[in-house]
Amino acid sequence: MKRDWQSTMGRREWLLKRNCSLTPRQTVAAWAVLVALSLAIGLFCAWHGAPYVLVFSGLEMAAVTAAFVIYSRHATDFDRIVLDSGTLTVEQVRGGRVQQYCLPATWLRVTAPARRRDPIRLAAGAVTVEVGLYLLEGERRALALELRQALAG
Repeated sequence: MKRDWQSTMGRREWLLKRNCSLTPRQTVAAWAVLVALSLAIGLFCAWHGAPYVLVFSGLEMAAVTAAFVIYSRHATDFDRIVLDSGTLTVEQVRGGRVQQYCLPATWLRVTAPARRRDPIRLAAGAVTVEVGLYLLEGERRALALELRQALAG
């Protein structure tokens, strides 16, 4: 989990995103190696009289491909929180879908996580936004405190 924040002329910004261990190019390369190796083993076994190994190799390649697609869709998920001119704007990207919330800072409640895996809840009126899902527990608590201090100041 990567957490950055910037402050310029009364504007505060926090960027919360996943800390992915593979770049997109490395992900494709790893997928290609796994699929090629599985296909080579399946073809070798089929050539030597065990055609069912190739069938299971195909199932394995389909499962690996599905796992890599799911990983890739969510590798770029993030939360961006911007406090500027009395408005807290939260932009969330999940699987390529973008949602944006504008919350008035004067009515905003910041609820720190009560349990280990709880997110930070930002609530203003009937709108509640959960952020910080990718942060560790201590980092979520520290971010909740930072947000409270920024809203108070």
